[in-house]
Amino acid sequence: MLTKFESKSARVKGLAFHPVRPWICASLHNGVIQLWDYRVGTVIDRFEEHDGPVRGVDFHLHEPLIVTGGDDYKIKVWDYKLRRCLFTLLGHLDYIRTVQFHPNATQFPWILSASDDQTLRLWDFQKRSCLSVLTGHNHYVMCAAFHPSEDLIVSASLDQTVRVWDTTGLRKKQLGGPVGVDGGFPGMTDSNGNRGTSAAAATALNVQAELFGTNDVVVKYVLEGHDRGVNWAAFHPTLPLLASAADDRQVKLWRMSETKAWEVDTLRGHANNVSCCLFHPKQELVVSNSEDRSIRVWDVSKRV
Repeated sequence: MLTKFESKSARVKGLAFHPVRPWICASLHNGVIQLWDYRVGTVIDRFEEHDGPVRGVDFHLHEPLIVTGGDDYKIKVWDYKLRRCLFTLLGHLDYIRTVQFHPNATQFPWILSASDDQTLRLWDFQKRSCLSVLTGHNHYVMCAAFHPSEDLIVSASLDQTVRVWDTTGLRKKQLGGPVGVDGGFPGMTDSNGNRGTSAAAATALNVQAELFGTNDVVVKYVLEGHDRGVNWAAFHPTLPLLASAADDRQVKLWRMSETKAWEVDTLRGHANNVSCCLFHPKQELVVSNSEDRSIRVWDVSKRV
């Protein structure tokens, strides 16, 4: 262990490393967010506005921003230079499990959140509005994460599935390009029979979107294989691989192609629920932690 730093506090529910500075942000069960300097092991700031536990926290890659999500159903964006909450995003109907800034948040000012209300939501933190509600899970969504470089999102749920979502449509819409091949929904024509988005067709599109949702974000794969609820899922930083951790005490590895995804291996050894897993950024390793009080490091070089 390199360093241990502690203070009298409630349980830590979420953690995030600053991308550059020697800081770690800890969100606590009592609603406080602590900002630590881990080189000297001291709390350098604290933020208090949430009512109840805060499970999700993330740093913006370039701006002095922190996003948090709590059991009060609120997502808050904080400026740690100004030392205050800038605004609150409302919409979730139950506890928020994870929050994350888009990896390319300069071009795509998006926040992704996962909630016990069985949905994921995408937010525009510049416009302070909800972009999309991702429905399909039928139990708590325990985590959600952006792919580091592709138009993909992964989510894990207690419904025993992992879902991969395609955000290509939303990216094109945000950049002002056509959502579909012809700039509208498949089969959409205006009153003159022309395909595309005339004023009439645009109105029809809006009505259709209100009634049936949009095709901005679509499910690409549903991964089934765990026997209990799935607590975590993570993309490999460069390869088309996924790892998932579940209450069946297993970590599973999955491979993705353009058209399908399939299970390639199961890592067995934990003696209790597996809470989280992630790929090492540079080596062929998976790290997992469990309610059996162990952290395990797995060599996956021979497995995938």
